[in-house]
Amino acid sequence: MTQTAAPQTPLRVTRRLGPAETAEAGRLLAQGGLVAFPTETVYGLGADATDPRAVASLYAAKGRPAFNPLIAHASSLSEARRFGAFDADADRLARAFWPGPLTLVVPALDGCAVSDLARSGLPTLALRVPGHPIARAVIEAAGRPIAAPSANRSGRVSPTTAEHVLGDLDGRIDAVLDGGAASVGVESTILACLDGRVRLLRPGGIARDEIERALGRPLDAGSAPAQAPMAPGALASHYAPDAALRLDAESVRPGEALLAFGPEPLPGEGDAVAVINLSPRGDAAEAAARLFGALRALDRRAAVIAVAPIPAAGLGEAIRDRLARAAAPRP
Repeated sequence: MTQTAAPQTPLRVTRRLGPAETAEAGRLLAQGGLVAFPTETVYGLGADATDPRAVASLYAAKGRPAFNPLIAHASSLSEARRFGAFDADADRLARAFWPGPLTLVVPALDGCAVSDLARSGLPTLALRVPGHPIARAVIEAAGRPIAAPSANRSGRVSPTTAEHVLGDLDGRIDAVLDGGAASVGVESTILACLDGRVRLLRPGGIARDEIERALGRPLDAGSAPAQAPMAPGALASHYAPDAALRLDAESVRPGEALLAFGPEPLPGEGDAVAVINLSPRGDAAEAAARLFGALRALDRRAAVIAVAPIPAAGLGEAIRDRLARAAAPRP
């Protein structure tokens, strides 16, 4: 349905989303369209993961590198088992955290319906069952796995509201379901459950210590090969505003905006061109939920954003990961 060469106005749906609206979104997806919808992490841009043409339209709408694989979203664990092979660790983690902000990379089953294009030709598959009821209702209505990366231009700041989606993708997609602001605010944690090991590929909405408690042991060391990412969000430069980021700033320089954290002001904060405090009380969960919206807001105010130090404990690990990628040299 979606043709990026012929832009169209996306469908705005009110926050009173019911069966009729989710059924219509499912129908659009089943016919090859692109639909943005809320999840508990960020807004996702959905396409039929089994249809290479729909996936190609999604890549084109986002301007996404085709070597960066997509997460296939299922409506339940039993549905996810139709596409990927779950060992004992994957099963334990899925039962502990699904529905929720966890993605598992597992071997793809022989004859897996998820297209090679969505998997970037890899023998593995990234799967998630989202915690947001609207997201699961849309997936169930579509009757197939839905590829749903963040609903923004590739490499840009992820969207946590429908307005963010329209700012990046208006005219490039078929519909937007407005479910209000995302509650978690950073993408899912991604774990690879392969060869009897569980490795952290991307920190996210579930903290490392929670995962290790459910697993009953520490995560294995190591990561995916840099030349062939097996999961989304593995590129060095990602989630990037136009402004440059200066991380772990101990003071604010003239002309800079400030992304603050915690109750203590930084030297020079009073002279910043703009200040947003992710969490005045120093709460990492609050900071994660506000991160991408704050980056978007400050991006319009200054060429450089000074970022206050944020501890790496709990969700701070995910926040620091996103900020490091946002600050990385652009390709």
